[in-house]
Amino acid sequence: MKTLTKTQELADFCKAAAEYDYVTVDTEFLRERTYYSKLCLIQLAVPSDDEDSAVLVDPLADGLSLDPLYELFGNDDVVKVFHAARQDLEIFWVEAGVFPNPLFDTQVAAMVCGFGEQVGYETLVRKICKQGVDKTSRFTDWSRRPLSEAQKTYALADVTHLRQIYEYLAAQLQKTQRSHWVAEELRTLTQPATYDIRPQDAWKRVKTRTNSAKFLAVVRELAQFREAYAQENNVPRSRVFKDDALIELASTKPKSPSDLGGSRLLLREARKGAIADGILSAVKKGVNCPADQLPQVDNSRDKLKVNPALADLLRVLLKSKTESSGVAAKLIATSSELDQIAAGERELPAMSGWRFEVFGEDALKLCEGKIALAAKGQNVKVVSL
Repeated sequence: MKTLTKTQELADFCKAAAEYDYVTVDTEFLRERTYYSKLCLIQLAVPSDDEDSAVLVDPLADGLSLDPLYELFGNDDVVKVFHAARQDLEIFWVEAGVFPNPLFDTQVAAMVCGFGEQVGYETLVRKICKQGVDKTSRFTDWSRRPLSEAQKTYALADVTHLRQIYEYLAAQLQKTQRSHWVAEELRTLTQPATYDIRPQDAWKRVKTRTNSAKFLAVVRELAQFREAYAQENNVPRSRVFKDDALIELASTKPKSPSDLGGSRLLLREARKGAIADGILSAVKKGVNCPADQLPQVDNSRDKLKVNPALADLLRVLLKSKTESSGVAAKLIATSSELDQIAAGERELPAMSGWRFEVFGEDALKLCEGKIALAAKGQNVKVVSL
């Protein structure tokens, strides 16, 4: 197996890859000790039987530029095939501000083709390629050099089997005329906003037991400081302080370094220096937040007037549509969306695009009394009224 360590080698491979309809791509990275993923290895393969049709690219090699790969990513004539592409795309967006186009994600395609929700690569290899995958090198330090032959073999398998998986799924999508379903799902993956983590919005991911606006104001400021510090210093947010410590700080509202010393959950490193100063400043800002700038909690769902009988019928309809389409229920509509539909809301993902074709149109008719549901043996039948 060939490992590319020079820019010209990568350029030669990418030039050859541009003659094919698609190229499969995967990455290996580390993120345990950093905020942003550290790219350690790139795997590429083209649909050919040649010995060098699949290669490893070492982004840690001195002097290697990934510009030839990014040029290939911009080639509209070559489909870039990934499995569970989100983290890979985030790396390339953060590193170079580029997205592969056109893009194909076999995990998304597999869900549309009836393989279940968030199906793993190993499962697809077993079901489509009828082979197993050696996962002994899954938990490995990809930044260490030299890579072992076992590591290389493991890494390369992530793109060689992907060729057969892609061709099978692409054919299924064409046969069922569902290619546009996958295209809809992938649009989100190639939007910069998907990977733009704004420190001022970080508090929305913190789970609290209270919706007190004054309490949440302190949570907001602490979360914003933590996110900004983690980004600027490229460290995991948990290395600054964890969520449980954040909640404790928002509750105790420390005013001095000595107050921080009394925290049960705060890391020792966070009780001094820049982190301690940031915590105290954030708490003070949150406590003194003007009333007109307090966080606004969305309580709209709590006020929904849900028709429970209609919500139950929608769940039966969804189960019927899931069985007939072969698409995972959670991919079509979530439980909360069903309640929202039963309460009269219509501006929802389940009521647009391919989801409307599969489920939303009949859900709307059910709500309007235009159809009914009837049991027929083991199946549920939709009856027009």
